Formats: sequence, C-alpha cells, structure tokens
Amino acid sequence: MSDLKIGIILGSTREGRVSPQVGDWVKSIADQRGDAQYEIVDIKDYRLPLLGEADASDQAGRWNAKLSELDGFVFIVSEYNHSISGALKNALDYAREAWHNKAAGIVSYGSVGGARAAEHLRGILGELQIADVRVHPALSLFTDFVNGTEFKPQELHLTNLNGMLDQLLSWSKALKTIR
Repeated sequence: MSDLKIGIILGSTREGRVSPQVGDWVKSIADQRGDAQYEIVDIKDYRLPLLGEADASDQAGRWNAKLSELDGFVFIVSEYNHSISGALKNALDYAREAWHNKAAGIVSYGSVGGARAAEHLRGILGELQIADVRVHPALSLFTDFVNGTEFKPQELHLTNLNGMLDQLLSWSKALKTIR
C-alpha cells in the first residue's frame, strides 16, 4: 500500500444529506484497491462557523491539522443552486496553505449530475493551488438515487471512479515531492 493519505471530504452538512452514502461508496471502492490510505473527512464534524463571524480558533486549528495530514482529496459535492454548498465553500476558505500543492478528484451529484457544482469547485480549487483531475464521476438524482434519498449507483460509474482515483494518486504522488 502506498503511503499516500487521501481524504474523502463530505461537502454537505444539511439534515437529510446523502453525501455520507456517496462517501461510503467511494471509500469502499477505494479501499478495495489497496493503493493508498483513504478516510472520510466530514466537514460537519468541525462545526466551522461562518468565516469571520465568530472565534473559531479551535475548529480552524483542528480543520487545518487534518488537511495538513492528507496528500490528496476526493470532494463529494452536491449541487445547490448551480454551485457548491455554502458549508463547503466556508470550509475551503478556512484553510490556505494546508491545501497547497495537493491533488483533488470530484464526485458530484444533482439533477444534472452536479456538473455545475463541480465546475464551480474547479475554479476555487485552482485558487487554492489544488490540482484537480479530469475524470469526474457525475451521479444523477434520477438514476442513482431511489426517491432522492437512497444511493443506488449505476455500475457504469465504477469505471469513472477508478479512473479518477488513478489520476488522483498519480498527481498526489507527484505533488508530494514538492511539498
């Protein structure tokens, strides 16, 4: 197993969210590969207040420490009004150097596979000096979820998920040499 540590970041904190189901699916497939250490990182666990509205020294310190341990990321992104969730944007803003020179893959979901949220996220990742990989599993609320709540991914997504992980590990390994 590689010494790479990859965080699977759950990008939603709302009640009734499905990101934990998607994250668990990604982790189960990733763990079968045996090529890195994968872990779920739930932004909800860090209880980050809106940036600048309250003292969040402890939360921000824990958040940055966790990110610093990781070599790469898989963002589980739901689409909210053609973009990422406010909670994910807030969590991204709470760190700076901890993101630098790392790689990321995106697994998105929404009515059009979360494609608009993924594209918005790519711009933010560039500003944070995170190299995002090209392959992108996009899950549909209509075909990959039962009643919008129970995750039942189509088998065809395995090819994209594994392709994304291949690219993510290559870039994470390469970028580790410059950190």
